[in-house]
Amino acid sequence: MHKLKGGQSTMQQQQQQATNINPNQAGQIMQQPPNVVTTKDLLYLTDMMSWNLNATKKAHFFASQCTIPELKTALEQTCQMHQKHYQKILQHTNQQPNTMMQ
Repeated sequence: MHKLKGGQSTMQQQQQQATNINPNQAGQIMQQPPNVVTTKDLLYLTDMMSWNLNATKKAHFFASQCTIPELKTALEQTCQMHQKHYQKILQHTNQQPNTMMQ
């Protein structure tokens, strides 16, 4: 544990900061998320797009190799679902191109 000025550890200082809530903000519920995409948000969106693109490609490949009609149909539907998810995430990221990053 690291000691800071006044004998406080970094953990104690973090706990103290977490409990210092602005009385004007206490109990208030955010009606709408802030219009900001952080770097962490952007990385998570990129991961989600990668996962959906990968799942789309795999489902398409396995559907093309499949000889059982019911399974082939299910794989094609899976491919379409992941493709829609990819497109939806892309639409959300393109809706506000001037969004600030923090």
